Amino acid sequence: MAIPPKPWPTGKVEQPESLVRRVLAPNPSPYTYTGTQTYIVGNQGQVAVIDPGPDEPDHLQALITAIGDDKVIAIMCTHTHRDHSPAAAPLAKLTGAPIVGCAPLALKVDGPRSDEAFDTTYEPDRVLEDGEQMTGTGWTLTAVHTPGHTSNHLCFALEESGALFTGDHVMGWSTSVVIPPDGDMGDYMKSLEKLYARAEEGGDRVYYSAHGAPIEKPRQLVRGMMGHRRQRENQILRLLGESAKSIDEMVPIMYKGLDPKLTGAAGMSVKAHLLDLERRGLVSRSGDIWQTHAA
Repeated sequence: MAIPPKPWPTGKVEQPESLVRRVLAPNPSPYTYTGTQTYIVGNQGQVAVIDPGPDEPDHLQALITAIGDDKVIAIMCTHTHRDHSPAAAPLAKLTGAPIVGCAPLALKVDGPRSDEAFDTTYEPDRVLEDGEQMTGTGWTLTAVHTPGHTSNHLCFALEESGALFTGDHVMGWSTSVVIPPDGDMGDYMKSLEKLYARAEEGGDRVYYSAHGAPIEKPRQLVRGMMGHRRQRENQILRLLGESAKSIDEMVPIMYKGLDPKLTGAAGMSVKAHLLDLERRGLVSRSGDIWQTHAA
């Protein structure tokens, strides 16, 4: 989806529903769309701030203005990419609120720039397990464990309105990037299946993601996302069935017309699929060359 023309509502308070306010951070990019959206939940004096965003003075000031006289009782992070959680610590200092939500990230693999995208300063006061809740006056947020985009990713369900804050797991403008070693395609697909089951049962009315417009038909979108990933998987198996290939050879075939700035991310997404296929015994590799298991 193309980025909409400016002006964007950066720093302004928007209210998609009575319990939810939204403030757009000034960090647009090919990976963040028009920027990271921070959500403020609550309208009776006690609020939670979801995904406080980057540690930018203008954004922090915009959040303080949007919060107004309300008391922040929780700063909640879906995951610890650098466009989501760095503002948690300074906002906690300004408001006295605890940092609640996802676990700190512990990468199992050390490699070149393997932690470049992550906020290594994130220190939560309370980590929420799947199904645990944070409550305030007039609202209840339930943690929904959704690993895949990152291993520590959570969504938050607003029980009173049927809204689900989906972070980067499901976005309103693009499919989520899954980048190894922390991102895991098998986990990502299982998490999509989990959200699809919730939507099928009528549990989630609307998704508010960190990037892009509200998702008003969540079941339909998640079904499409699962289909898209399966198509990518089948495309990889077809290409490798023709001949063994490297990831660099597959990306231009699979992503025609891709913005050159996103080539690296596309390559990592292909790698995530390949690692999942390898675990399932469908492909194997020799150095940088991948082949179908039967080859």
